Amino acid sequence: MYKDTIEGSLHIVGGDFSRAGEASTELKRILHEKGIDDALVRRAAIATFEAEMNIIIYATAGILRYTITPEEIRVIAEDMGPGIEDIELAMQEGYSTAPDWVREMGWGAGMGLPNMKKNSDIFRIDSTVGEGTTVEMIIRIKGKEQSRED
Repeated sequence: MYKDTIEGSLHIVGGDFSRAGEASTELKRILHEKGIDDALVRRAAIATFEAEMNIIIYATAGILRYTITPEEIRVIAEDMGPGIEDIELAMQEGYSTAPDWVREMGWGAGMGLPNMKKNSDIFRIDSTVGEGTTVEMIIRIKGKEQSRED
């Protein structure tokens, strides 16, 4: 296992479906290079992909910031988007505000936020209507007693 903290950021352009998955794939590559357990890499990749897709679908632009330490994988997704009016409603599986054209492409099924939370040990979301949304996801690397927090 490695000893140092690794930090980075990945920029995402809203509406650029041609690059969908690039940011999560890059993080997955980095985690594999660092010898992180496959199950944790999978959780981080799923959570990051969902955040990436939400930025592409809803926002003008966004950034995924990551910090990898021997203890945790922390991903913060920040976007310049419309914000979320009702976070509790948006957290319900199957609830979606995606436009029809996005659904016709096979996206926008309303599983993004629930999957981010499901694959994180700690999940936080903050949103301001008209400004954007910030999601923080932490996946613990060490410790068997990984209780999940909201």
